Amino acid sequence: MSQDMSPLTEDDIADFLVNRPDFFARHAELLATVQLTSPHSHRAVSLQERQAEMLRQKIKGLELRIMDMVRHGNENMAIADKLQRWARQLFLVAQPADLPAVMVSELLSQFGVPQVALKVWDVAPAFAAEPFAQGASEEVKILAASLASPYCGPNVGFEAVGWLDDPASVASVALIALRSGTVPQAAGLLVLGSPDPQRFDAGMGTDFLERLAELGGAALSRLRSA
Repeated sequence: MSQDMSPLTEDDIADFLVNRPDFFARHAELLATVQLTSPHSHRAVSLQERQAEMLRQKIKGLELRIMDMVRHGNENMAIADKLQRWARQLFLVAQPADLPAVMVSELLSQFGVPQVALKVWDVAPAFAAEPFAQGASEEVKILAASLASPYCGPNVGFEAVGWLDDPASVASVALIALRSGTVPQAAGLLVLGSPDPQRFDAGMGTDFLERLAELGGAALSRLRSA
């Protein structure tokens, strides 16, 4: 009767060791004789040395991740502070008609956005003649209504970009529809423009801009009543 005499493979050895975790407990002397190649010096090192190297690499990777977490945490805290200061200034506005101008000026100063513009519609008759309530076409209103989340990306000739002081210089743009908490329809559009094509990249997160939209929309709801 023939027997299977196929040669032993590395996978066979690996399976043997994985399924027999007590092997090295019974043959502890083998651990001292195992020699591995260091990926750094390419010299032979003991198993313990190689394990120590791997542990150091893992610790270094964890340190880098912690540093990234701290950096992102600091950046998020800085953004949160700016958002709080921006919202505070909106709360301090006594006259509703002054809200759009304050909203724009504070975005320019607090967040360093190169260009900002804002238009609001469906306002109370007392504010209908204000500059911020003029110039939003039906196409712009339809665009704002379609924005379930802020648009970030290249300037592809959006009509609303023409509201900015220097629209020809805008390479990337953020379009933010403004809604109040009680009215689901868009009642305004905030436009942020930059000459930097990466400032408002299509892949960027929009969580911050959504918070901006919520606060701004709530503040501008004062324009719906005289």
